[in-house]
Amino acid sequence: MIDAKDLNFDKGKGLLPAIAQDYKTGQVLMLAYMNRQAWEKTLETGKVHYWSRSRNRLWLKGESSGHVQLLKSAYVDCDLDTILVKVKQLGGAACHKGYRSCFYREVQGGILVRIADPVFDPREVYGK
Repeated sequence: MIDAKDLNFDKGKGLLPAIAQDYKTGQVLMLAYMNRQAWEKTLETGKVHYWSRSRNRLWLKGESSGHVQLLKSAYVDCDLDTILVKVKQLGGAACHKGYRSCFYREVQGGILVRIADPVFDPREVYGK
C-alpha cells in the first residue's frame, strides 16, 4: 500500500503539476504546482494549497480573492508525479484574470477565441 504522502516530488525538482477540476461538472479549472508542503496542507485542511512559482511561497488558493477551492477528492497518476484535485470552487472563479476557468480561450483556425466571460474584474479584487 502506498501512503498519500509518498508522491514523487523529487522527479519534478520539488514541484508536481496539479490539475484542479470542478467536482460536479468535470470542467478543468486550472493547472498549478504543489510541493510537499502544499500537498500535505491540502490534505490536512481540505482547502487546496499550491506553491506559487512567481511569489516563491506557499499559497492558499483564494487567499486574496476569497475564491477558495474546497477539496472534494484527490487522485494521483501512475507515476506518482501528477495530482488531480476535484474541488468545489467558491466565488465562481478559479482564474486570477476573473474567469471561471483558466482555460477560457479556444484555438480556432490558428487563433485564440475567448469562449467565456469573466466572473469578476481582477482590478477590483486584487487592486492591480
